[in-house]
Amino acid sequence: MEKQSSAGIDNQPSASDHFMPSLEASIERLSALSEIGRDPEARKIFLQFRDALTQGKIRAAEKSGRRWTVNAWVKQGILLGFRLGELSEMSDGHGLSFIDKDTFPARRFAVRDRVRLVPGGSSVRLGAYVAPSVVCMPPMFINVGAYVDEGTMIDSHALVGSCAQVGKRVHLSAGAQVGGVLEPINALPVVIEDDVLVGGNCGIYEGTLVRARAVLGAGTILTRSTPLYDTVRDEIYRATAEAPLEVPENAVVVPGARAVSKGKAADWNLSLYTPVIVKYRDEKTDRRIELEDFLR
Repeated sequence: MEKQSSAGIDNQPSASDHFMPSLEASIERLSALSEIGRDPEARKIFLQFRDALTQGKIRAAEKSGRRWTVNAWVKQGILLGFRLGELSEMSDGHGLSFIDKDTFPARRFAVRDRVRLVPGGSSVRLGAYVAPSVVCMPPMFINVGAYVDEGTMIDSHALVGSCAQVGKRVHLSAGAQVGGVLEPINALPVVIEDDVLVGGNCGIYEGTLVRARAVLGAGTILTRSTPLYDTVRDEIYRATAEAPLEVPENAVVVPGARAVSKGKAADWNLSLYTPVIVKYRDEKTDRRIELEDFLR
């Protein structure tokens, strides 16, 4: 049995859409201008927007019930920042220098932020929300528009892409890549809900939705074009034009393969990669993946 994702992309007004209605209207007005630099208020409005984004007061996507809503105007604001920005020399204060748009410099944390940013070359852009108690192991990178919630650990060489939404107590293991979806503005970004374990060298791309408490085994790759085979429920999950690929709650996913049945590939006994759900999370799974609290 094949099952298509039910997550959907909801562009209806949501909490963030009404958090700062005047700011939203200003961002939409500025985004429509062909020559943005001529508006003397443009940079002031953008900086107000960026502060709200960094503080988590607005976000690129948010959950209402079981549905995730895209806040297209927030994405417009991020793109506006790139249009307004000018290349600038930047320094981390420890001898390293960078060249980037001056509208999105690297974020500096203070002890009051309660974010553990371990030394070793990590970087977080302004415009990304990182909640208290998040742990960042070096080197890792969090891009603009991302939202990383409390208790999450981002391990070495992990990426949180632009606008990606990462829930509470998530563990992104070493080398995990969480792609970002900034454009098109109405597209759902990658979403990882609470208590998910993402194994080493996993890749989650193109707006994939990973539901709460799922476990992705090392090396698992998820994209819009990748079918997900559920050997427990005898179902196949696929993305649609309206909805992304969705990993069910508590699913344990590992890399797998499916045989090619036609043409020369069949003669050569070739197979194609596919992720496979081999079980659903239970007490034995929880014991194997439990992280000690003191590590956080």
